[in-house]
Amino acid sequence: MESGLGQTAPREVAKNRSPGARPTRRSARLPANSSRQLVPPARPARPPGSPARLARPARRTPREPGSWKDAAMPLRVATTQPVATTDVPANGSKARELMRLAAGEGARLIHFPEGFLSGYAKEQIADWDDVDWAAVRAEIRAIAHLATELRIWVVIGSAHPLTPPNRPHNSLYVISDRGEVVNRYDKRFCSNTEITRFYSPGFEPVVFDVDGYRFGCAICVEVNFPSVFIEYDRLGVDCLLLSAWPIDSVFFLKARSHAAIHNYWLSLSVPAQSADLMPSAIIGPDGSESASIHAPGELAIATLDRDAPEFHIAVNLARPWRADADLGDIYRRRRVDDDPRSDDRTAV
Repeated sequence: MESGLGQTAPREVAKNRSPGARPTRRSARLPANSSRQLVPPARPARPPGSPARLARPARRTPREPGSWKDAAMPLRVATTQPVATTDVPANGSKARELMRLAAGEGARLIHFPEGFLSGYAKEQIADWDDVDWAAVRAEIRAIAHLATELRIWVVIGSAHPLTPPNRPHNSLYVISDRGEVVNRYDKRFCSNTEITRFYSPGFEPVVFDVDGYRFGCAICVEVNFPSVFIEYDRLGVDCLLLSAWPIDSVFFLKARSHAAIHNYWLSLSVPAQSADLMPSAIIGPDGSESASIHAPGELAIATLDRDAPEFHIAVNLARPWRADADLGDIYRRRRVDDDPRSDDRTAV
């Protein structure tokens, strides 16, 4: 898989941790014999001679005292709500402007909307021949170069071209603070119009680590598929990056609900064109609105901190308990058998 820089970007966990560090977030893992799986289903077998698919990211192991996550410092994250256009250089220039603002505020990661760099089909693009793909690649290189200078991670939405006649992916490029495209998330649940006219679907989750915090990626209509958010919970994310171009205001409530149910932070980035429906915002692991944007040139910045007292119940109590509850052992151990008062559901 080629990145926007012409590099090979592995579809596996991108790590930014010290040697010997151990991933330790407690997550509710599926039992080995579970038949549940996230749809869309696995794609058909590849033709002979084609490259093998890389493995999915490993699931988290239980958290242990003294782990790298216990020692992680608070992390500042910025989300954006820029005006999205079909002018790729102008979009890239705006991205770099906001990157500088975010770095000046101490943010380690900045998050952009769905399709922001290339322009978004179906709202802005009717024909992929209208997109200047050379300009898209040039802007990614310029953004990556600035990411190195500012020491900031960038997650930015863009269409990702495939080999003709295949349609592009609807993607999020993950650019590290070393200026490398370390991964790319391709939207898995495309809308009906997207999948029939504009995009090729992706099939893999993407997680990556920054300074001891784990991030996952999702795009727009995937807010309607709980399996996406459940999977990222089991992969141990601390913050889910949701890029979108929403068309109704209830979208914001759905995003807040996922954050509250799974007890992780959620960064929502939407274009200025959606400002009448909702702001871009960072939502806390209890579902509260930690920061939001009120004008296109602004940023919403929030601090991820597992030791913050206001999130102690959500992060340190509710999430691990729900992980245990989801496995079911705490209930099976207390099951009552051979009691007619339990077995007879018509008894009063």
